[in-house]
Amino acid sequence: MNTVNKLLDVYTGNHILHYDKWTELHKYRALNEGYLKQWVSNILPYELLERSLKRAVDSIVSLCECTTFYRTFPDNVKSPDYGDKWGRLANYIEINNRAIAEMKGNKCRKGLLSTIKLLPALPPSAKSWANCVILSQIWPNIYGDGYNKAPWKENSIYGIKLGNGYSENIIDYENIDKISAEEQFQAFNNLAHFRGLKTGFRTIISEDQLKISKPYKEDENFRWNNPEHVELYIQEMTKMVKLGFEAIFVDSAKHIGGYDLQNYTGVGALPEYSQMQYITDEIRKRSGCTTLSFVGEKSSDDFERYKNMGLNAGTAFVSIDDFESVKYWSDKLKFSREYAPGVEVSNDNTEGGTPYEVRLNRIKNALFGFELASDKLPSFMQMEDLFPLRYDTSTHNLMMCNPSYSIDGSKESHWRELFTKDDGRFYNHQVGEIFAHALFL
Repeated sequence: MNTVNKLLDVYTGNHILHYDKWTELHKYRALNEGYLKQWVSNILPYELLERSLKRAVDSIVSLCECTTFYRTFPDNVKSPDYGDKWGRLANYIEINNRAIAEMKGNKCRKGLLSTIKLLPALPPSAKSWANCVILSQIWPNIYGDGYNKAPWKENSIYGIKLGNGYSENIIDYENIDKISAEEQFQAFNNLAHFRGLKTGFRTIISEDQLKISKPYKEDENFRWNNPEHVELYIQEMTKMVKLGFEAIFVDSAKHIGGYDLQNYTGVGALPEYSQMQYITDEIRKRSGCTTLSFVGEKSSDDFERYKNMGLNAGTAFVSIDDFESVKYWSDKLKFSREYAPGVEVSNDNTEGGTPYEVRLNRIKNALFGFELASDKLPSFMQMEDLFPLRYDTSTHNLMMCNPSYSIDGSKESHWRELFTKDDGRFYNHQVGEIFAHALFL
């Protein structure tokens, strides 16, 4: 039995699928010959997050580009095929899977299941380039994994433990005897791939933000000059790729090898340049994934430096508010097919307050700033760029802290209060219209 059907059996006792009428009522399509590409829009996230897992999978299958409805989830689902260098053109959309987890009392859990529920609202890949979902958290965070805290108390995703399984924020450990953590990740990836999406995850490389966990021992501080630590790092990344992820977003990648350290805001040493070359090469070799894309946070004009490091895309080099600048760099770099710097709609350090009109214009520039779609620059955006957050929080705050916004202690209340209301719905509709014009390109 494939992992999606197993997931449904564990949570619902039934893996027979049914066409979802709610999805039909909220469905958007790409224009022209892209009309088979479908997703739901003009929605608020809680409308999806409050649905059952069964209804979420029904919705995902109801949005299939194929013309046949599957009564059970199919075996051997393939990731969308855009060639080995797909990451050079992709749009990366980071979803804070911890923020949309089930907040119940002071506990935080099942973030991966919540992300599955949100998949119908993510536009699928276009004709010429992929959309890729990046998960903010995979491994346990150092400052209180599995719990939410007040909005001003640190509970940062930027500090993680390796060698200790996966985050309790993300994986459902209550059912771990019925469906393993690895099977939960595989089910997520199969469902995302069925939606026409690539998948990836964020990783940390600042050594004082990493710890090594070993059974019955105190946690060790991670050190890049310790071969055992480097080996464990490679093993952990490779394991995730083997579970179906095809992209790794590397935090602070610009500064690897001591580059531009005056603007470095991480904590602790970074890998040496040749060391990072070794790491990216080993992950590719050991995973056997020829399509693996490495995305580096930030970029400079030394493009060869990043390409030779093993990266496929960078962020925040081109001014995204200037359409002509985006188009200029798309044309200038059109012969660079392995690596290109990209544009950011927003990033994990965004403090909030960006007007909706500015975000919408940035999305348009990211999706249309080219002469030919095959030459587009990679782009990076956050969950908030599709589903606006409530006004007193921000992407960065939710990375640094893990508050519950529940009024009555229920998970449903948290989901309703985390995002904006009617204006957020209309904004999501506007984003849907932009993607509808882009996905057939």
